[in-house]
Amino acid sequence: QVQLVESGGGSVQAGGSLRLSCAASDYTYRRRCMGWFRQAPGKEREGVATIYTSSSRTYYDDSVKGRFTISQDSAVQTVYLLLNSLKPEDAAMYYCAASTRFYSGGTACSNEFLFAADNYWGQGTQVTVSS
Repeated sequence: QVQLVESGGGSVQAGGSLRLSCAASDYTYRRRCMGWFRQAPGKEREGVATIYTSSSRTYYDDSVKGRFTISQDSAVQTVYLLLNSLKPEDAAMYYCAASTRFYSGGTACSNEFLFAADNYWGQGTQVTVSS
């Protein structure tokens, strides 16, 4: 059974940084999309950043471009999200997601994967940003 285990959330002041990690197990890692989504209270879940595991092609939501960086270590099947210059509006529960499907290229990671109903999900890690 696929497991996604997240870590690294916490509480920081505005302008601070955090690094989130998501380790995948029992998962065929290549040709997949993995990424980070977030959901704040009263808001819909939104895709923040994704990565295509076979090429490291990345996608970022406009709200985090230039501040967040997604990366991976394929040897340990782990995806990271570095959150810099955090703002109060970045506060949310952050979820790691992995595609159930295989993709031949990274384009899907910026569209289909963001809206797929059958992604695997982690348990979430809380990010709190104080002003």
